[in-house]
Amino acid sequence: MTVRITLADMHMVVAMMRAAGKRHVMPFFRCLDRSDIRSKTGPLDIVTVADEAAEHDLTESLRGAWPDALVMGEEAVAANPRLLDGLATAELAFVIDPIDGTANYAAGVPLFGIMVAVVSHGQVIGGAIVDPVCDVAVMAAHGQGAWLQDAAGSERRLHVAPAVPAREMSGNASWRYLPAPLREAVTRNLPKVAGSWDFRCAAHEYLMLVDGRCHFLLFNRTLPWDHLAGWLIHAEAGGYAARFDGSPYRVTDHGGGLLYAPDRASWQALHDLLFAGA
Repeated sequence: MTVRITLADMHMVVAMMRAAGKRHVMPFFRCLDRSDIRSKTGPLDIVTVADEAAEHDLTESLRGAWPDALVMGEEAVAANPRLLDGLATAELAFVIDPIDGTANYAAGVPLFGIMVAVVSHGQVIGGAIVDPVCDVAVMAAHGQGAWLQDAAGSERRLHVAPAVPAREMSGNASWRYLPAPLREAVTRNLPKVAGSWDFRCAAHEYLMLVDGRCHFLLFNRTLPWDHLAGWLIHAEAGGYAARFDGSPYRVTDHGGGLLYAPDRASWQALHDLLFAGA
């Protein structure tokens, strides 16, 4: 049976995320030495001491509150990929991205975030994203809506942007990781929409999307720490998302793409526009 996570639980998770950000992420921002940054799989895939410290902090906090849960962070999985094997079957699991947008963070660009998703038996049941610079959080629990909490603690419900024709949409297509034929089609067709931009940070792109400040996002890589939280918050804010082939997104998917839009009809129209000629 799927575990139930409440909005009160997600408030607790957000408090842990904010605390980790204040203890480990913000003190290092624009204060990193070269020795505090290292490459993982390549020059565009880096980790900092702040990522590792924040992940350790959040892992310990979440295990303290939910002792029987599986807790995995991006850096822990990088060290031991087999941790992912339990995600689809765990009764309760937490997936941590301690700093999404590490390249921005290391470069001193204030576009990065902390993300946590909650999964039960392969279903995403909770998600939260925290911007530690502005101290803003968005969160959702399955079936309970999506919410924004500002630095003062005030809250309001989130709603995606109203559906508009595909050529009137704005958003981001992360085309860099698309396979070559699809990349050529998307980059050729992207000027047909009203506007596009790239924050190099899925956390901030999701913050825009779930608050109705843009219409679409497109990603090729769908690693769980990057997208599970944002996917649920977007769904709870009323949006529609699917893989490029139209199939539902699953926690075990690491490829196959992911396209977001305000509703199913606008998803199809955008899909047809961006992938024309692929």
